[in-house]
Amino acid sequence: MSERLVSVVVPMYNDRRTIDLCLRSIREQTHPHIEVIVVDDASTDGCAEIAATHPVQLVRVPRNGGPGSSRNEGVRRSKGEIVFFLDADLTMHPEAVAEAVALFDENPSYGAVFGIPDKEPLFEEPLVGQYRILQYYYWRKSAEGLVSGGFYALGAVRRSAFMEAGWFNTALRQTEEIDHAERLAARWPMLLTSRIRGRLSDESRMRPLLRKAFVRSRLRVPFYLDRGRAMQGMETGGRAVASALGGLAVAALPFGILQPAALLVSLGALTGSVLADLGQYRFTLRERGLLFTAFFTGAHLLVNAAVVAGLATGLVQYGASRRFRRMYQPQESLA
Repeated sequence: MSERLVSVVVPMYNDRRTIDLCLRSIREQTHPHIEVIVVDDASTDGCAEIAATHPVQLVRVPRNGGPGSSRNEGVRRSKGEIVFFLDADLTMHPEAVAEAVALFDENPSYGAVFGIPDKEPLFEEPLVGQYRILQYYYWRKSAEGLVSGGFYALGAVRRSAFMEAGWFNTALRQTEEIDHAERLAARWPMLLTSRIRGRLSDESRMRPLLRKAFVRSRLRVPFYLDRGRAMQGMETGGRAVASALGGLAVAALPFGILQPAALLVSLGALTGSVLADLGQYRFTLRERGLLFTAFFTGAHLLVNAAVVAGLATGLVQYGASRRFRRMYQPQESLA
């Protein structure tokens, strides 16, 4: 059993529903040497009081700064050679920290090892929540291996690698992970692996899910254009085609009221979108059957449309706003 101290950093904002389960899962870890730092990002729902009942170092910040700011604060307060980030809406399987330590021992070159939440949600969820968890699982499972994107909701980073990469950019509220991981991956290999496992509670209503997909897609535009490529792992060429065709299918559908030919365009685009990411739909069919797969397909079509709308909006904003173009510049350059 490794003697290395692992610092588990939990950024928390209005996570009353999940924080007790999250912290209980940390207490149940098989790795014996753990310190826990919970950073409450100015929550208003009483989750800090729940966290205070656990044996953790609870840090309360006066103003909401976002997950990057909370993670930075947690790292500053930590002492471990390994920092394990765990979002407050996740739980870990008991061996998760031990597996992360073992992976670093087996592969001294790794800078980070990220986990994959289960295909089963943390709680019973409505259909939208079931769709989200299954899609989240499949995309990560299919990307298992070396990656350039970061999955800091459930993953460990060597302190030395984190310090080389630098702090999370606190100006980024939705895309701080891809920015930090890009810097880290330039120096250290990063692994996405199902040896580190957990359970997730994610969006369970369509409107917030579509809003998140739109905003994150829009904010990724300067990142993609600056680098001239997508992230290694989940963002495949097939999924880019699937998103574009999904957006076309939704956009053409209203015109079918006036022009029936538009329905054929929409149906053709939908078919192409499914074929471009066929493995995802086969997996869903095996797991949940035909009826749920039909719902999954419709939900994913809407999400793809939101992604395309976000990219289009981001391209316009990229052309119009110098500040937007430079949002991924080093923080000192933005000061």
